[in-house]
Amino acid sequence: MARMANRAGMYVRQPSGYTAFIPKPLPPEPEAAMDRQFAMLLSSADQALGRLDGTTDILPNPDLFVFMYVRKEAVLSSQIEGTQASLIDVLQFEANAVDRSKPQDVEEVVNYVAAMNHGLKRLSTLPVSLRLIREIHKRLMQGVRGEEKTPGEFRRSQNWIGSPGSTLETARFIPPPPQEMKDSLYDLERFLHGDKPMPLLQKVGLAHGQFETIHPFLDGNGRIGRLLITLLLCERGVLRRPLLYLSFFFRKHQKEYYDRLQAVRDDGDWEGWLEFFVRGVQQTAEEATKTARRIGGMREEHRRLILERLGSGAGNGLTLLESLYRRPIFSVQQAAEIARLAFPNANALVARMEELGLLREMTGRRRNRLFAYHPYLELFSEGPIRTNQESAATSSPKLHGGRART
Repeated sequence: MARMANRAGMYVRQPSGYTAFIPKPLPPEPEAAMDRQFAMLLSSADQALGRLDGTTDILPNPDLFVFMYVRKEAVLSSQIEGTQASLIDVLQFEANAVDRSKPQDVEEVVNYVAAMNHGLKRLSTLPVSLRLIREIHKRLMQGVRGEEKTPGEFRRSQNWIGSPGSTLETARFIPPPPQEMKDSLYDLERFLHGDKPMPLLQKVGLAHGQFETIHPFLDGNGRIGRLLITLLLCERGVLRRPLLYLSFFFRKHQKEYYDRLQAVRDDGDWEGWLEFFVRGVQQTAEEATKTARRIGGMREEHRRLILERLGSGAGNGLTLLESLYRRPIFSVQQAAEIARLAFPNANALVARMEELGLLREMTGRRRNRLFAYHPYLELFSEGPIRTNQESAATSSPKLHGGRART
């Protein structure tokens, strides 16, 4: 596939001495080549997305399951930027039971969820646009690290991407200066709204790559760029609900993710980036479809188990079970409120469901205990679900962007 310097833009030395990248408008010239292999990959990815979207028809209440898909994407996208919060941390936070010693990372993920939900809701009245991008950025950065970096506003100063402590002189990549950044953003918006025939996944892949190169905010660019993928797929009707957690693929192949984007800037290798992007969509959609089908089967199995084993308490057990797809971590008091039971009766119900293997106590405490719908959480976990006693700190590499993380 073709590669050529300056195809995606050019490096221009600035008056103050540093060299910034000025991107060319999309689509690339010459256009991204679509050989037979890429055309087959594109077709497979389209089919995988169709199957994923179709799973919403077999789920009894798709909106309940979207709750976890959105949080999975939020956690993974935030972890790419170095956030340490896990899915369990976020669910505990939302159950009002988080360890208050580490709320900052958790709140960043919760903000990501709020930003995605805001963007999806606004699609009914506002297309994907610079205005919508500013709105979701404001939600993303509200009250967390980077809040001082003009949430909801495009930057008016230079930023850069590099290792911790890097400067303009040592940065790995320097996006366009503010004025050129604005021109590039307007070009990107015109591309999104343009009517030039192009496979949707190719258009979305180009748009994500271009957004990351423009880097229009002082912080939060990577997360907003990945949100843009979901919003575009939902806006165009390819997905009715945000069931694709593509950040799983980007995090798993994090070095290649960054290297592919940089190869676009350095070598004009849009084809290599698009092949990587579309392959990620295909693999992630297939995995998400399997998860959705497992959820449907698990739900029926657990409903049957409750009906067979809980006798007169089966009705309350089913009520609690249905609530767990939206709140898989909960306290006995919350269970009492959900099933409209007195605390002792709720405590007994939770104990019975724990005996059946549906629930697991997470805190190891005698008071203020938390329980998790363990089999459900395992479907979204990359490893064993640990209790608070078993948990061990993990780390994820963080790429700093000078005055902005990616």
